[in-house]
Amino acid sequence: MLQVIVPLVLLANGLAAGVLMGTQLGGWPLLRSLPADRYVHAHAFFATRYDPFMPVCLIVTVLGDVVLAVFADAAGTRPLFLAATALALATVTISLLKNVPVNKWVRALDPDDLPADFAGRDPRPAWGRWNRTRTALAVLALVANCLALGLSL
Repeated sequence: MLQVIVPLVLLANGLAAGVLMGTQLGGWPLLRSLPADRYVHAHAFFATRYDPFMPVCLIVTVLGDVVLAVFADAAGTRPLFLAATALALATVTISLLKNVPVNKWVRALDPDDLPADFAGRDPRPAWGRWNRTRTALAVLALVANCLALGLSL
């Protein structure tokens, strides 16, 4: 069973961390640089591209790491799988509480008719901070999973 779960967790965690890292390196700098109307249009495009792919990858990571933490038998791997579980779960939590609500709000906006107070409500600074945080957490979860795998070899 573990021979299937370990690669699945590494794949799911790696894909989620990769998507988030790609967003940090490419999508986010573009979104941050655009004028408000073009930002709303581009963000709506990007926000729909990763669902349900990234959430599924993160959930597989969390669930798989829980199983690995319970059944891991190599010395020192259990704490690493538990750490990876916590880090991936924190990534999911930030996504659900901080990034997803912004994504939904921005998708509901009309880029040709933005609210008059959009400049004061521009979600980019907060969204960017939370995206950096969840990227770091997903990458740290991947590091913990890789270290656990290394200990089990």
